[in-house]
Amino acid sequence: MNRTIDWDGDAIAIIDQTLLPREEKVIRLTDVAALCEAIESLRVRGAPALGVAGALGVALAVRYAGDVPAAADEAALRLAATRPTAINLRWGIEQARAAAAEGPDAVLDVALGLIEADVRTNRAIAERGARWLATQTSPGRPRLRVLTHCNTGALACVEVGTALGVISAAYEKGLVEEVLATETRPLLQGSRLTAWELQRSGIPFRVVVDGAAPSLIARGAVDVVIVGADRIAANHDVANKVGTYALALAAARARIPFAVAAPESTRDLATATGADVPIEERREDEVLRFAGERVAPAGARALNPAFDITPAELVTAIITEARLIEPLTERIQRS
Repeated sequence: MNRTIDWDGDAIAIIDQTLLPREEKVIRLTDVAALCEAIESLRVRGAPALGVAGALGVALAVRYAGDVPAAADEAALRLAATRPTAINLRWGIEQARAAAAEGPDAVLDVALGLIEADVRTNRAIAERGARWLATQTSPGRPRLRVLTHCNTGALACVEVGTALGVISAAYEKGLVEEVLATETRPLLQGSRLTAWELQRSGIPFRVVVDGAAPSLIARGAVDVVIVGADRIAANHDVANKVGTYALALAAARARIPFAVAAPESTRDLATATGADVPIEERREDEVLRFAGERVAPAGARALNPAFDITPAELVTAIITEARLIEPLTERIQRS
């Protein structure tokens, strides 16, 4: 698989995730408008990938600009408006924007640095997470049945992945028996993307409908839940793909661990709690139509929040490249 997002010397190259799993196609984005469309349509998605996209978008905007800082400011506003919940997008934009006074080459250097840093970061998350998963095994359950939500693999990053990267690293160490992947309504990132990545990796998996996942947890069919995050507030509340909250409630009720894997850049210390996180509301047609065909009666309306908030008290562990945080005890492990 090509990198999810990269720079080809003249343009941004992305895997068009709307075509998967039918077709793996790399498309080139040559201006900010094309990148904004790609972000809004989820051709490129996933918190870490969006951070890189934001930086590359600023670099693209200033390459031939007469007034580099002004061009960076304009691009920053357009890009940040595409996905308001995902803090990594804003983080990547600001990283590149800070170099605007030094000229286009400096901005591009920052963006290229973020590409390579993302790979290192996610490898570190994967290894730390696999070590943590090893502590969740027992003599009676040496291999874990893991449930994950949405897509948090290489497609959500540059390479490797966050939560799915952890699962893959743990599988290589013999710690994972099977993965249950939620289909993730309404755009099926789980059944289209996570299943595609798991299949390519040779990891045993089954896809489950979102509504079935909490009851499977209650029935004892899951040993651990691990998801990604689009923003983590200062108090450790977690914003993630809608449906995450129900999984956390079910995990708490069943007394199984619920973990979040995300880079440090997803932690937003300027946002006090989850109540302060803006929740993106997506188009009604994503719910009212399926495969291009309308499934709801004419005149029906839809409510389509893209994310929900999981309170910190439901989170067993937050795994980053730098540490493991246990919100309930405020214990932090850095080794």
